[in-house]
Amino acid sequence: MDSDVLDRTFAALADPTRRAILARLAQGEATVTELAAPFAISQPAISKHLKVLERAGLVVRGRDAQRRPSRLDVAPIRLAVDWLEEFRSASEERFQRLDAVLADLRAERDGKSDDH
Repeated sequence: MDSDVLDRTFAALADPTRRAILARLAQGEATVTELAAPFAISQPAISKHLKVLERAGLVVRGRDAQRRPSRLDVAPIRLAVDWLEEFRSASEERFQRLDAVLADLRAERDGKSDDH
C-alpha cells in the first residue's frame, strides 16, 4: 500500500471543511462558487482546500466551457478504508480471543465455586 497516498488522504481528511466539501461532492460535481456557498469563508480559501484535496487525489477538477467543476474520486478513500480494515480485523480477532479466555476463566471460577 502506498504510504504517501495514505498520508495525503488522511491529512486532507483531517480538516472539517475539506470533509464537508467531499460530502458535497459525493452528491455530484460542483464549482468553487457552489462549494463556497454554505461556508463563511472566501472562494480563494475554498480553492486552497480543493488544491489539498486534488493533491491527495480525492478531487478531480475538470473544464466545462467557462466552469471548472470538481468531482469526487473515491479511490484514495478506498485505499484508506482497506488499510483501516486490516486493523479492525486484527483487533476483532484479538477481542474474540480475549472473550474466549474470559469465558474459560468464568467457567473455571463457576466450576470451582460449585465444588465448595
